[in-house]
This record gives sequence, C-alpha cells and structure tokens, in this order.
Amino acid sequence: MLSSPHLSQPMNGLKDIVETRSFKAWLLDQYGVLHDGKQPYPGAISTLKNLATVGAKIVIISNSSRRASTTMEKLKGLGFDPSFFTGAITSGELTHLSLQRRDDPWFAALGRRCIHITWKDRGAISLEGLDLNVVEKVEEADFVLAHGTEAIGLPSGGVSPMPLDELEKILEKSAARGLPMIVANPDYVTVEANVFHIMPGTLAAKYEELGGEVKWMGKPHKMIYESAMAIAGVDNPEEAIAVGDSLHHDVKGANVAGIESVFITGGIHGSELDSVKTLTAKHNAFPSYVLSAFKW
Repeated sequence: MLSSPHLSQPMNGLKDIVETRSFKAWLLDQYGVLHDGKQPYPGAISTLKNLATVGAKIVIISNSSRRASTTMEKLKGLGFDPSFFTGAITSGELTHLSLQRRDDPWFAALGRRCIHITWKDRGAISLEGLDLNVVEKVEEADFVLAHGTEAIGLPSGGVSPMPLDELEKILEKSAARGLPMIVANPDYVTVEANVFHIMPGTLAAKYEELGGEVKWMGKPHKMIYESAMAIAGVDNPEEAIAVGDSLHHDVKGANVAGIESVFITGGIHGSELDSVKTLTAKHNAFPSYVLSAFKW
C-alpha cells in the first residue's frame, strides 16, 4: 500500500528499507541519484553493491534521450559494475523502439519526415535504423522529434547549433501546422556537475502551451515503469520500488504506476528543500520514503 504524504518516512539509508521490506525490483534513476553526469556520488557504488548482494533486481529507469546500451556504457565508465544491474530502460530507448516497430496506432499513423531537435555539445542522437527522413523546413515535416535542446538535425546527418529562442520559433510554426511532437526526454532540467541544463521536456511543455500535441516518452508515464518491471521479471507493482530525485518525474511516476518510492532530496530539488511536506504537496507527488542521498 502506498504511503500518504503524511507518512513519508525519513531514513538513515536503504538498509532501513531492505531490513523491513522485501522489494524484488529496484528501479533506479541515474542522474541525481547515482552520479552527477561526471562522477559517482560518494558511497553510491558501495550502496549499489550492497543492494545487489541482497538479491535485488536493479534496473536503471532514466529519462535519457539515449539508448539503454549507451546508458550502461556510461555507468561502466563512471565505475559502476555492470553485473550489478539486471538491465536498463530509457525514454530514448522507448522512443527508438516505438518508431522502429510502429505497432502502436499513434506511431503507425506518423509519416517518415521529421524536424529533429537534438544535441550539439552533449553529442547528437543517431536515428539509424528508423527509416526517417530529417528535413529542415517545417512545411516538409510530418512530425517533430525532440531528443535535445541545442541543435537542429540536418538531412546530411550533421547538426546545426541553434539557441532556444530560435528553436521556439520552429515550434511555433510546427504547432501552427498541427504537427505532433515526440519528446524522447521528458525532463525539464537536469543537474550535471552542479550545473543546470534545459532539457527537451521544457520544449515539449512550451509546445503544449502553443496548442501542439505531444507524445511524452518516459517518466512520469506508466509505460516506462511497466517496461522496467518486465526487465526485472516482476509483474506485481507491490514487488517494486523506484528511487529518484525528481518529484514530478520519479515520485509522480511511481505514484502513477502504483509502486512505492524513495525521494532523494539532494538532487534537482536540493536548493528548494525547505520542507519535504510542502514540496511534495506543491508537486502533487508523494514518496513512501525520504533519503538525503543514495546511501546504505
């Protein structure tokens, strides 16, 4: 049974949960929980090892624009042992598979020509294997695909850097034409080495304000949690718990999926954490447990 906002329990570490509850699947966010994009948080690697040692099926569940395999490679590069993880699912992976398979009526109805909003400094996203034609003119496009917030993809496969105000002009034209948008990363912002970055979810929210239709891939929507539980081999929500630092995405998503959650307070909400109770009410997202950091 999910805890009410008044019953969110402060803890010393994850050990407090493990000793009293037997969750089979642990669905972990990465940024703001395990690492800051550049290095692991203190104690995160040893905590992960302890969690794996007690038999937890650990699955990374991330609003990353990139494929799951890329996420696992990044974690390995940061010093996390891949053997601790059962697998990973990202919003980028869900997007790729949905565009590739097109077995959903919404995706089946999409055309093949897209405006591609992507990354520049953070590395462009490959559309290989999706049979898509990237176009530069809104008039030629069937839909908008947002993987990033820094550049527009070119038909050649390259990218053209573009500031946010110019990207918003493209969104205005696209919304006026009634083009649907797919957002491959619903996050509004992310923290990387204590620096905030604007993420595709911010563009998607703007697109909805303009009257555009948005297909949100990833947290807080139920599909990514179902995919993560399937990777862990769990179909009962009571056997899963999610850990994350975003009330809107991680905790709200867990609430929607009917699973319990641990709110890590030192992530993106760190600067506004006057009161957990006030903050959770503000976001209408209620964690089962509260922890200052991912620690044992």
